[in-house]
Amino acid sequence: MKIKLYDIAHSRAGDKGNTLTLSLIPYKEEDYELLKATVTVDLVKEHLKNIVMGEIKRFELPLISSLQFVCYEALAGGVTTSLRMDAHGKSLSYALLSLEIETSDDY
Repeated sequence: MKIKLYDIAHSRAGDKGNTLTLSLIPYKEEDYELLKATVTVDLVKEHLKNIVMGEIKRFELPLISSLQFVCYEALAGGVTTSLRMDAHGKSLSYALLSLEIETSDDY
């Protein structure tokens, strides 16, 4: 069975220069293990391939049941130089949440 991340999690975005951070926080703490197992760097990189031009690093934050993705070269140069409508990348948190993941049939 496939589900969208927005069905089980929410996200926050932050920026520093041309680097974007995306947090992924499950609504239910027990879904953290599912996110950890399924939302890989490769999956996020493929999903955001037209936006993030650089490396993506994933950090696991088990004490707060969250994942954080640091996306380099993601904001077209950063707030002071980007011509994008969303220079801070805040809408990219929803782009992450539109990612589909595979779950067991009994989810």
